[in-house]
Amino acid sequence: MEDLESLVIARRLRVAIDEPADSAPGWGEVAARQLDAALLSVGFKCSAALLERLSRLPGETVVDLGVRVLATVRGLVGDHVRHNAYFLDFPKNVPDTLEFWIGLLSEAMLDPVAAARVQPATLNLLTLPGYGEYRHAYTDLLAAHAELIPLAGDRVTVLELGGSLEDEARELYFSLACSEVPLAVEDLAALRALATFCADQPERIPVRENRAVINEVRLAAGQSLLVDTVTDVLRLACGASGGDVTLAVQTRFRSFRRAERRTLLQALDAVATPAKLGDVARHREQWKRLGERLHPHEYPAFPQAAQVFEVARGVRKAQGFDSRVEAALSAGRVDDAVKLLEKAPGALLRRLDHLLRTGSSASAVLGAVERAVAGASGRVLLSLREHLLNRLAPEAGRVFVNRFARAWVAPDHRSPLEPEPLTWALSVLDEEITRRLPDLGELIVDPDVLDVALPLSGKAVAPGLGMLPRGSLSRVDGGLLRFFVHWRQTARRTDYDLSALMLDAYYADAQHVSWTNLTNGYATYSGDITTAQDGASEFIDIRLADVTRSIVIPQVHIYCGEAFGQAAEAFFGYMTREAEQEGRPFEPRTVRMKSDLRGSGRVALPLVFLRGDDGEWRVKWLHLYLPGRTDFNRVEVSRATTSLLVRSMVERDYLRVRYLVDLLGRKASSGGHTTYIGLEAPADPPPGSRVYTPGTLHELIPA
Repeated sequence: MEDLESLVIARRLRVAIDEPADSAPGWGEVAARQLDAALLSVGFKCSAALLERLSRLPGETVVDLGVRVLATVRGLVGDHVRHNAYFLDFPKNVPDTLEFWIGLLSEAMLDPVAAARVQPATLNLLTLPGYGEYRHAYTDLLAAHAELIPLAGDRVTVLELGGSLEDEARELYFSLACSEVPLAVEDLAALRALATFCADQPERIPVRENRAVINEVRLAAGQSLLVDTVTDVLRLACGASGGDVTLAVQTRFRSFRRAERRTLLQALDAVATPAKLGDVARHREQWKRLGERLHPHEYPAFPQAAQVFEVARGVRKAQGFDSRVEAALSAGRVDDAVKLLEKAPGALLRRLDHLLRTGSSASAVLGAVERAVAGASGRVLLSLREHLLNRLAPEAGRVFVNRFARAWVAPDHRSPLEPEPLTWALSVLDEEITRRLPDLGELIVDPDVLDVALPLSGKAVAPGLGMLPRGSLSRVDGGLLRFFVHWRQTARRTDYDLSALMLDAYYADAQHVSWTNLTNGYATYSGDITTAQDGASEFIDIRLADVTRSIVIPQVHIYCGEAFGQAAEAFFGYMTREAEQEGRPFEPRTVRMKSDLRGSGRVALPLVFLRGDDGEWRVKWLHLYLPGRTDFNRVEVSRATTSLLVRSMVERDYLRVRYLVDLLGRKASSGGHTTYIGLEAPADPPPGSRVYTPGTLHELIPA
């Protein structure tokens, strides 16, 4: 239950309270105000309604609840660990890079034992005594830094009063289960926990990964399964074996109980029609392994299920839908391909760009599109709208991002699309998307949310504090910008390196700060930590007023050791503050963003900071990972790749909240209720109003 309570706090910023209020006087009010003060020290506070509700509870209850709430929000902001820094006075008194290395070498030569190990012919500066390990205790760091001076610009995140834990969990469960966009790995895990707790089931679960997670619970409970394709059954078998329901990673299937085997084969038999057997070849090897666990030959009552495994083994032939489309296109029979694709509206829309470049009749293709838009999902419509928007002008390079957020750039060799059919397609999409948008009544929109990108996929975004979808833009407040990374290794020595690349407006004239260049006049690196048995932190401090470049790209490189997903803990974030605030290297109430690192690449590119023509700084969210090298990744090595990738991402147009707000402005409203869209929930929304914040923006994506 405590895990669900923490989940509601982290995902919804609401505190669920089940206990009845105690009207008798007690010390609940004192405990509530003490909790509010403790929360304020890490950048959170109780709303007026939450504080009033806590004040009417017994003091012991408030204390117990407060301990759990405080632990959750500290983890959310990254304050659950001790953030030490290599240089005690950071960002002050950090030596010049050459001065630093000469000092270490001098210390080594003065130590007879260390000097005996220093061989000029094979000198490795990283092995010098004192390098890469903290040279002072965390208490020494605290003593060396003055207290943070609170300012009005510090982050204060309000925790709202929630309902009962059952109601809050159900609302979160339905929000995730009914999402129109794929969820992050962490959200899928949350959905699994919530599905076990919540008895109610949504009527519609559009994303198949979500359906597989819910089917796991239904399978364990002996309930009927929600499947309509053979792949749905494969996803369920993977999830029930503790594997990957996205099917991106091979799963080692467990031994299923006889009742489970019968349920899976019965569900498979019901959907294994000849038209759907063509999907089997896509995951042939996983089907073979699953067949070894299900023993379909023992169940003659399910002959169509047995055919699935015959196709997987190559005993039976089954041509898939995609292969028939490809065969028609390869033979030049574009009209036949279009007719096939009309049976699958989403597939037709995804291939629109290609079809318009085949030299076939644009009118025939666009006619098929006009008929297909009503049958495609809202997410497909929005994704195509964004894609066509970026075909209006040549791109710096084509960016490809896989489901693990690993990114690469390739030259764009596609021929341009004709303006007339492109403009017509955009208008058709706008009309259909507008038709599907719900009646939101009186709409109140925070201007700061207009440049937040629509969450067309949640897979790349690990949940955290202040997280926004890829492509979002937001303002940067404060004179000092400070990046931080923290990691703790699991089994072997792991060295992550925080770096920052600075470029001019043309993505050239590079500067950087990292362990190879401790300072450049306006940016300062906190020092390199090369092992993290008990956890390690690194920082980069940037005085924005003195920056001589227009682009700042923070990066986290894996120099050696465990990947981001293998480490016991790994997260990145940034703080903003003013110079007069002083404070420790890490101050939780100045943290603006914090999220786990978990991509499959060896170089993380969380975001990029851009200075506009007006001199103001803004941040654009990337959520990308470069493949990098197996070991010894450095900012100097990845500079060219990083520059090209970031330029392509910065110059790309994303559909933002502004787009939906403009469409809603054209749509007639019946009124009668109020909808608020903003970065944070309003203090006192009118009764019955609906509030959308970044954590629930996916609910705005039309079905």
